[in-house]
Amino acid sequence: MQQFTKVERNRFRILVLIVSISGFSQGMLLPLISVIFEQDGVSATINGLSATGLYIGTLLISPFMERPLRKFGYKPIIIIGGLTVIVSLMLFPLWKSVAFWFILRLLIGIGDHALHFSTQTWITSFSPQNRLGRNIAIYGLSFGVGFAVGPLFVQLVEIFEGLPFIISSILCLCAWILVFFIKNEKPEIIKGNTAYSGTWKRFGTAFAVAWVAFIPPFSYGFLESSLNAIYPVYALRNAIEITDLSYILAAFSMGGVVSQLPLGVLSDQIGRRKVLIIMLGLGAVTFGAASFFETSALAIGILFFIAGSFVGSTFSLGITYMADLTPKELLPTGNLICGISFSMGSLSGPFLGGLFIQFFEGISFLVLIAILLGILSIIIFISNPHKNRRLI
Repeated sequence: MQQFTKVERNRFRILVLIVSISGFSQGMLLPLISVIFEQDGVSATINGLSATGLYIGTLLISPFMERPLRKFGYKPIIIIGGLTVIVSLMLFPLWKSVAFWFILRLLIGIGDHALHFSTQTWITSFSPQNRLGRNIAIYGLSFGVGFAVGPLFVQLVEIFEGLPFIISSILCLCAWILVFFIKNEKPEIIKGNTAYSGTWKRFGTAFAVAWVAFIPPFSYGFLESSLNAIYPVYALRNAIEITDLSYILAAFSMGGVVSQLPLGVLSDQIGRRKVLIIMLGLGAVTFGAASFFETSALAIGILFFIAGSFVGSTFSLGITYMADLTPKELLPTGNLICGISFSMGSLSGPFLGGLFIQFFEGISFLVLIAILLGILSIIIFISNPHKNRRLI
């Protein structure tokens, strides 16, 4: 059984810590700005559109990420991405404007994508196959812990509006410094296979063999952005207090934290596909049940925790599933498409969610999430990856 070397173990720990701080900043930023805009009287649709800046930034930079990663290696991309996030967070308190904050969110999306793309590709490249699910689960766990803690800092807005931004930027700076203590590496060189030559050919090949693995990142993107950017607006309109809202959002993330590692290990044993079908289906049922208790902060918090334990691991499971189906030379491309799929889900979440609560006032917002998860579970169930590559 393959194990990490000492160098790989230290590198893994630093990458995991960096991702946890990044998760914290994202988990705080989405509900924080939604709450600030809602209190300032900004419409739900504009609020949701503003939240898409983070994911538009991800999509804009995605086509340009793979080439510099292959040329310069993982470390420089992480450094540049982290610095972009830190500077952007520091600029938020300087001027409150929907347009200016949209630009800053766009820049954070660019920086975060660079950071995550590099770290997750690096981890999948040096993780032994028999421990891949476990290692990616730890990666997702670290992000989930940070993301769960993030909403708890939204309450600081009542002390000073710029305080959460300042704290987040300082924490990101501390984590960013650690990158300089790891040695740079580059992805495996592509040799001899014409199917892998050219960016669009690599995209086409990776999508052909692993398209089903890109569904879970899409679903998690939709969940993350809609729950953290739009649900706060919906909850405040249903008389949920800001303090309760912080704990409700944290409960969802903590559910994912609790189940992340067990589901990762389980997927190593019985397969990612089976785990994903079951978890997405159970998530749909739980959110459907939560729609009947939306005025009770306690009931919603409990059901969000349960739902998080089911679907909070879908992004990391999707990455692992992609690594199962994709040739090693195409791992950077596959990870890139996972990021794009996540961004597409994240973009659609705030936009569709904002429209939903504005035009369908009589229907619970949680019903929309339940329907989406149910549909995606069915798509994975009827898919047949055996046609293109052996399913592990």
